[in-house]
Amino acid sequence: MAYKVLICDKIDEQAIEGMKRSEFEVTVKIGMTPEELEATIPGYDAVVVRSATKIRANHIDKADALKLIIRGGVGVDNIDVEYAKKKGIEVKNTPGASSASVAELALAHIFACCRFIHAANVTMRQGLWLKKDYEGIEVSGKTLGIIGIGRIGKELAKRAIALGMNVVAYDTVVKDPGIAGVKMLPTLDELLATSDIISLHVPKQSTGYLIGKAEFEKMKKGAILINCSRGGVVDESALLEALNSGKLWGAGIDVFEKEPTDNTALVNHPRVSVTPHLGASTFEAQARVGGEVVAILKEFFKVS
Repeated sequence: MAYKVLICDKIDEQAIEGMKRSEFEVTVKIGMTPEELEATIPGYDAVVVRSATKIRANHIDKADALKLIIRGGVGVDNIDVEYAKKKGIEVKNTPGASSASVAELALAHIFACCRFIHAANVTMRQGLWLKKDYEGIEVSGKTLGIIGIGRIGKELAKRAIALGMNVVAYDTVVKDPGIAGVKMLPTLDELLATSDIISLHVPKQSTGYLIGKAEFEKMKKGAILINCSRGGVVDESALLEALNSGKLWGAGIDVFEKEPTDNTALVNHPRVSVTPHLGASTFEAQARVGGEVVAILKEFFKVS
């Protein structure tokens, strides 16, 4: 029996070939509207999405043969997971495949903010030589506070320690990350108050923003905020206020409350380094994500 797999977002070509070799019947339809997905999803045994496609209750209701949803990536907030489970549909993701790539992007944003790389790159191309405007700061010796010390947080911690940073972390689940040099703090408030640079690696909060106006007020003056986790974890209006008041030195942002973002004030802010949700966008991560997707399919449907 050939199981039918619907690929809704871009995935590594080698992974698609791997599915076909295992005799899955693969259909690739990228960029569907929610209405097109609702009309297309009936008859498929499995659906593969990345971050762009959203699988909601109305899609699940139309999915008369669906047994498995795979999110190629970490977060699953673009899928109505609980509703899917109620309907007997399994939801899987690939949390480890892109950890190194996301950690490296967070580190890149740290360097960009500390040394004005994002701004200087633009003004140089405009023919300006603003050397005196871009006196930066070193990362060595600074305290990096990691909120969420799971797979990605651990990868970032290892790299930060190698750069001579002092690393502290706060996590509601992990009590011992198993990395020498990482100091776990008992409260979020203590991390906010003691960190020079704060990097977020948490899922979207069901209770609202994790970092809002009150949290910015608890940070050191001149702190840097990095968000390569999920849009909606940070209150973007409060972030802008903290940047404009001088409370923050800068911010590195890869994810937004709305994507594609229309927050031009944040994107164009001179002290903000921005990327369009590129955390997992490396050749290596895409290959690992694709490989994990194939492995999940084969294990779930018991095919070789």
